[in-house]
Amino acid sequence: MPEKEEKKILFEEDDLPYEEEILRNPYSVKCWLRYIEHKNDGPAVALNLIYERSLKELPGSYKLWYNYLRLRRKQVKGRVITDPGYEDVNNAFERALVFMHKMPRIWLDYCQFLIDQCRVTRTRRTFDRALRALPISQHPRIWPKYLKFVQSHPLHETAVRVYRRYLKLCPENAEEYVEYLVSIDRLDEAALRMADIVNQEDFVSKEGKSNHQLWYDLCELICKNPTKVTSLKVDPIIRGGIKRFTDERGKLWCSLADFYIRSGHFEKARDIYEEAIQTVTTVRDFTQVFDAYAQFEESMIGTKMESENVTDEDDTDLELRMERFEELMNRRPLLLNSVLLRQNPHNVHEWLKRVQLYEGKPKEIVDTFTEAVQTVDPSLATGKLYMLWVEFAKFYEKHKQFSEAGVIFDKGTKVAYIKVEDLAGVWCEWAEMELRYENFDKALALLRRATAVPSRKAAYHDKSEPVQNRLYKCLKVWSMYADLEESFGTFKSTKAVYDRIIDLRIATPQIIINFGMFLEENHYFEEAFKAYEKGIGLFKWPNVFDIWNMYLTKFIKRYGGKKLERARDLFEQCLENCPAKFAKALYLLYAKLEEDHGLARHAMTVYDRATKAVLPAEQYEVYNIYIKRVAEVYGVTHTRPIYEKAIEVLTEEKSRDMSLRFADLERKLGEIDRARAVYAHCSQICDPRTTATFWQKWKEFEVQHGNEDTVREMLRIKRSVQATYNTQVNFMSAQMLAASKNLTATVSDLGSGGLDDMKLLEQRAQLMAAEAEEDKPKLKKDILFVRGDSSKEELEIAARTANPEEINIDEEDEDESEDDVDEIQVQKKQIPSEVFGSLDNEEISGEPKM
Repeated sequence: MPEKEEKKILFEEDDLPYEEEILRNPYSVKCWLRYIEHKNDGPAVALNLIYERSLKELPGSYKLWYNYLRLRRKQVKGRVITDPGYEDVNNAFERALVFMHKMPRIWLDYCQFLIDQCRVTRTRRTFDRALRALPISQHPRIWPKYLKFVQSHPLHETAVRVYRRYLKLCPENAEEYVEYLVSIDRLDEAALRMADIVNQEDFVSKEGKSNHQLWYDLCELICKNPTKVTSLKVDPIIRGGIKRFTDERGKLWCSLADFYIRSGHFEKARDIYEEAIQTVTTVRDFTQVFDAYAQFEESMIGTKMESENVTDEDDTDLELRMERFEELMNRRPLLLNSVLLRQNPHNVHEWLKRVQLYEGKPKEIVDTFTEAVQTVDPSLATGKLYMLWVEFAKFYEKHKQFSEAGVIFDKGTKVAYIKVEDLAGVWCEWAEMELRYENFDKALALLRRATAVPSRKAAYHDKSEPVQNRLYKCLKVWSMYADLEESFGTFKSTKAVYDRIIDLRIATPQIIINFGMFLEENHYFEEAFKAYEKGIGLFKWPNVFDIWNMYLTKFIKRYGGKKLERARDLFEQCLENCPAKFAKALYLLYAKLEEDHGLARHAMTVYDRATKAVLPAEQYEVYNIYIKRVAEVYGVTHTRPIYEKAIEVLTEEKSRDMSLRFADLERKLGEIDRARAVYAHCSQICDPRTTATFWQKWKEFEVQHGNEDTVREMLRIKRSVQATYNTQVNFMSAQMLAASKNLTATVSDLGSGGLDDMKLLEQRAQLMAAEAEEDKPKLKKDILFVRGDSSKEELEIAARTANPEEINIDEEDEDESEDDVDEIQVQKKQIPSEVFGSLDNEEISGEPKM
């Protein structure tokens, strides 16, 4: 191109103002930027020339360099990487970095540009130059792209070296390095780096993993790759993890065994499994290890069976492996029991279960019992510790070694138990063993030893004293001692034991009753009654009820009416403070005594007192008994005041039943008016909506014994009672809404309370009066004063029409004319004077004597 044409291309007439502005101020970035913006649509050569001119004047301008380099990259975009233009751009970057070497954006763009050119070595060196040139605070902007670059090429050694440098600046990203090492199969260095991470207590995983999880990842890594990880000692590492992480011991033991299995050391792996199941302390860990162990043995057996070339030696080895596997499965319950005992060595139940697992092996059983009694601490024991000693002694007893069993029992009585009952259990079991072999005297001697008073007495609940000093107050031992004395001792010795129990104040009501029955069997009746009285003095209500009941029953059976006053005194003493819960049986017993041996009047008085002393729920039953006895003794007429009192006292339901019975009684006695009065009295507590039975019975009563007026009165009372019960809120509202159809108020008035309460009551009263008026039989207008047959029939028809609920009573009254009639003229006659005797006619008639 001729020089003039090139100059024309570069400079045009419209560029003159910008050129003049630049000549006036060549160091102004804004002037150059305006010029560049003006030439943006022009040829690339001209734009590049302007950028070069501006950078020559302002070589330290970041904005100019950044825009220029972006323009140059854009110009070569899409060309093949062998194009010379790429090198020109690279040179431009190099020139820019002379001044812009502290600008990370320029370095990043240059490195990315070199990556796009696939110049690996030059790119790596440029990254290194960038890291050396930039301050360390800017390095985090370079490292991500650098690491991504080295990972994208199969240059593992280079990448490892780059990562090592990177971790010096950012050690918290070690997990990323480990992942890369695992991905390129450099597991030995990955394990070393993981070990360093695990040993750093302050390390915080960016992936949110706990130290335990990191440790487990390390164990898994080194166990699954035993041939590739050579720089670490696997066994100490995993054992350290087992000591450190107690909640994952099962997994770690399995990992260690898996390491030896993969290494080909099968016997060592078996030793690891055995050690694991002997040391784990949780059932979960034991299950994991045992299942892995069993699977290992099965796989070994399967591999041996699948081998083609089988020799006699191989058959022997296979049989050995089968027996070993079978033995392992048989040992499982015992191994699991060992785990539970390691968990809690003071668990008595597990020790006894272990003894059962050794059934048929006397030596192991003795060793287990010995270890158990030596291991279990009485203060920490779970379960009944004395059962260990008892079962230990019973084991010797089972093998007929009674002397050894006695030695075990004797040692068991010297243990510092927490509870007195445990020590008492040992003594009782020892005595029962002697009883089983009919050594009665020896059993009694043992219990005498157990109940002997120690040199230093102590309270039963004083835990500061050993249980041996408190055993003499244990009722369990004394009860058995009393039973043995009663069975094999003398009367005197048995009585002494019971007296001693009472003196120690440890007796129960049952002990007192047993003592009394024992004395009665030996015909010491007064002594038995004294024993009962001692028991009564020891206990209070309600515990003394059984003693009183037994005492009074036996006394009445013994003496009957011979000592009536004494019996009465006993009953009065018993009933003085008797709670209502226990009063019924005692009052009935008292009344039966009076009926059989005393006075009927006294018996009735007792029944009357019983009705007031018993529980409200029992009053109805007591009243029934009272009424029945009064009727049998005095006659049914004397039951009236009792009925009346019962009706007043009982609850509504029971009072209603009592009223019906009372009314039925009066009806049977022919007292119809009294029965009707009872019905009327009871009706006040009988809501017609819920007690239809009562009203039906009254109605039937009136049908049989009443007349039209009594039936009408009953219906009136029924409406009155129903109106009384209708005062409840919900039902009253419903009634008011129903009545509002005939009233002047509306439903809204009723709901909002707009209608006056008094007005409602007045209207309700008017309605009730109207209903009552309708119930009356209405006479026809053509009925005369003197009724005939036709008027009577018409009256009955009108009555039935007016009130369909009324009952027609077919009883003819002599005087049928009860309605009002007009005045009738009656003829007067002279009364004979003989009728008045000495009275004068004048005095009779009231007229003056003429």
